[in-house]
Amino acid sequence: MTDEPNLLGAFLRARRELVTPEEAGIPVLGVRRVPGLRREEVAMLAGISADYYLRLERGRDRHPSVQVLESLARVLRLDEDSRAYLLGLGADKPRRARRRRVETVPPSTAKLVAMLPLPAFVEGRCMDVLAVNPLATALSPRLVPGANRVRDVLLDPAEQTLLPYWEQAAVTMVAHLREAIGADTDDPRFIELVGEMSLASPLFRRLWARHDVRPRTGAVMPFVHPQVGEITLNREKLHVSGTDGIMLVVYHPDAGTENEEKLALLGALSAQKLLPTST
Repeated sequence: MTDEPNLLGAFLRARRELVTPEEAGIPVLGVRRVPGLRREEVAMLAGISADYYLRLERGRDRHPSVQVLESLARVLRLDEDSRAYLLGLGADKPRRARRRRVETVPPSTAKLVAMLPLPAFVEGRCMDVLAVNPLATALSPRLVPGANRVRDVLLDPAEQTLLPYWEQAAVTMVAHLREAIGADTDDPRFIELVGEMSLASPLFRRLWARHDVRPRTGAVMPFVHPQVGEITLNREKLHVSGTDGIMLVVYHPDAGTENEEKLALLGALSAQKLLPTST
């Protein structure tokens, strides 16, 4: 019996608990003792035996056929991102040696971040902040090299005050983390972060148990900044070529708006702080 974590079984179990019988077209008779669908219901709808489905959830078979996985994705009502994640979990890949991943920002990317007249930073697969420019730190003082965005959003009250919808941001962020790591759970940094957050944050534990998956994409981000007040910026997440999942994150306002004026003011205040003081 392998000692690897049963990612496929955990994902199937979490996702079937989120599908109601009504959504699956199953009549509800009497009181149900489990949330979502029963194992035998998933098996019936997917066209496989209940015994085989039980083997999948318990990790006795970890590499079902693509056809079986596609059927399960349909029954569990997975979107395209979650479907791709499920197919990746079922793929037969050789186990890699456990090692600490060293994430290095390409010099050209570091230069770009420093030159951009917009808040910008670089984040790793586990959302560690790897490089940042002063305007990004002015937007959020937590944006400094060595910080972690998951930790700050879920645990830091100052960051939560800055983000009026921080709980919604946390839902997305945890789903981003699961998508970014995929089946590469031997990464020591990933193990360290998930262990830390599971102990420190009940919200993280609840969100992690859902097995939601979302790719890291752009979004509209509102802030309540102590210096410039309410400001809404567009966030772009761009893959850094030649790296394994490192992203360039840039915030920018819509042109000709009050948000553009407020960001310019924040830039001026930040530059003023960086000026040397006369003696």
